[in-house]
Amino acid sequence: MSAPTTTRADQTAMTHREIMEALSGLLLVLFVAMASSTIVSTALPKIIGDLNGSQTQYTWVVTATLLTATASTPIWGKLSDLYSKKMLVQISIVVFVLGSLIAGFTQNTEQLIAARAFQGLGMGGVQALVQVAIAAMIPPRERGRYNGYLGGVMALATVGGPLLGGLIVDTDALGWRWCFFIGAPLAVIALIVLQKTLHLPVMRRDNVKIDYLGASLIAAGVSVILVWVSFVDSSFAWMSWETFAMVGGGLILLALAVWVESRVSEPVVPLQIVRQRTTALAIIGSLAVGMAMFGGSVFLGQYFQIGRGYSPTQAGLLMIPMMIGILISSTIAGRMITKSGQIKPYIVAGTITLVAGFAGLSMLDHDTSLWYVGASMALVGIGVGMSMQNLVLAVQNTVSLKDIGAASSTIAFFRSLGGTIGVSVLGAVLARRVSDSMTEQLAAAGQSGGSSDGVSALNLSSLPEAVQHMVRAAYGDATGHIFLISAAVAVIGVIAAIAMKPAKLRSTVDIGTPLVADVKEPALAK
Repeated sequence: MSAPTTTRADQTAMTHREIMEALSGLLLVLFVAMASSTIVSTALPKIIGDLNGSQTQYTWVVTATLLTATASTPIWGKLSDLYSKKMLVQISIVVFVLGSLIAGFTQNTEQLIAARAFQGLGMGGVQALVQVAIAAMIPPRERGRYNGYLGGVMALATVGGPLLGGLIVDTDALGWRWCFFIGAPLAVIALIVLQKTLHLPVMRRDNVKIDYLGASLIAAGVSVILVWVSFVDSSFAWMSWETFAMVGGGLILLALAVWVESRVSEPVVPLQIVRQRTTALAIIGSLAVGMAMFGGSVFLGQYFQIGRGYSPTQAGLLMIPMMIGILISSTIAGRMITKSGQIKPYIVAGTITLVAGFAGLSMLDHDTSLWYVGASMALVGIGVGMSMQNLVLAVQNTVSLKDIGAASSTIAFFRSLGGTIGVSVLGAVLARRVSDSMTEQLAAAGQSGGSSDGVSALNLSSLPEAVQHMVRAAYGDATGHIFLISAAVAVIGVIAAIAMKPAKLRSTVDIGTPLVADVKEPALAK
C-alpha cells in the first residue's frame, strides 16, 4: 500500500505572543461552548417550569446535549488528524451558533431537547478541537502553564455561567430565551479572532476513511441504555421485557462498536491507544471527573432554586465557591506541573479531594447550612481543577504527534460520556426519590394523586403554597442522595489515578524516536 499524500504548510515554533493571540480566540469559543450548558443549568428550573415540563425532561435537556457532544467528539478529533484543524474549529463554531439560535426559539420541551441535541454537535467539536489545537501549538513540557489558562476558562464557564444565566432569567427585559441567544455574538467574535490569529499546519491525506459506522454504533448503544435509565422503575419494572430488550440491545450495539473499531483502518476510537496503560487509566478517571463537572453544576443549581427557594441569580452566586476552587487549583497545579514536570501527584490529590467534596455534599438536605454547602462545593471545584485537564495532559505526553488528536478527543469523549451517564443516572434517581417523597407527604396530608393536575412540580408559582413546601423539602432532601452516588463513583477515579505510571513531561512536541512512517508529519517545534 502506498503512503498517503500529505501536504503541510510551513510552520515554525510559535512565540509566546503568537500563542497567546491564538489562545485568546480558542479560549473565548471554549468559554461560550461550555457556558451554554452552565448558563442553562441555572435557568433550567424556570425554563422547564414555563414550558410545563417534567423532571425527566429537565434531565434530558442536558443529557441530549451531552450525548450528541459525546458521540461527535471522537469524529471531530479524528477529522483533526486528517484535515485542517483551523477549518474544523470554525465549522464547529458555526454549528454551535445555529443550534443556539434554534434553541432560543423553541416552544415546548420536545423542541428544546431536539435543538439542544443539535447544539451538542458543535459543542463536541469545540471542546475537542480546542485541546487538539493547543497540543499542536505548544510542546508538552510547556503545556502545563497554558493548561492553567484553559482550566481557568473552564472554571469561569462552569460556575460563572450559572450566575450569568440567573441574571438573564431574573431580568424582565431579557427572559430565559436569551440564555441561548447570548452565546451567538461571542462565538462570532471568536470566529473572527481565530481567522486572524490561528495558524496551524494543514495536512491532507488522499486515503481518508472516517469510521461513521463505529461512531453511530457507539452513539446508539449509549442512547438506548440512557433511555432505559430514564424510564426504568417508573414506566416499567426493573425485571421486565423492556429492561431486557433495552439493556441487551444497548450492550449488543456497544459490542458491535468494539468489533468494528478493531477492524477498520481509521477507527473513531483507536483501540491501540485505549489499550495503553496511561490512556486506559485516564479514561476511568475522566468518567468520574465528568460526572463531577456536569452533575455538580446541573443539580446544585436545581437544589438552590427548587430545594432552597433562592432566585436564579442567587443560585448562581451560591455556586461561586466551586468556581473559585476550580480556578485557583487549575492555575496553581498547571504552573507547578510545568516547573516540576510531574503530573501524577496532582491528579491523585485532585481525585481524593473530589471524593471528599462529594462526601460532604451527600449530607445535604433542605435546611443545610450554606457555609457547609459552600465548603463542600469548593472541595469539588479543587478536585476538578487539579485532575480534569491534567488527565488529558498525561495522555498527550505518552502518544506520538500523529495520534494526539485521536488521543485527546478520546479522553474528552469519555469525560463527556461520564457527564452524560452521570446526569442521566443521577437525574433518574432524583426524579424517583422526589416522586416517592411527594407521594408520602401528600398521603400524610390526606391528599392523593399528583401535586396539582396538569401542572409541573417545577412550576412552583402555579402550585398551592402547601404543595410548594412539599416540593422544596422533597428536592432538598433527595439531592444529598445523588451526591453520595457520585462520591462512590469518584473513588474509582482515585484508584485509577494511583495506578497511573509516573512520567515526566517531555520537552518536544513529538516523541523522541519517531517511526519511519512519521516522517511525513515532522514535529512543529524542536
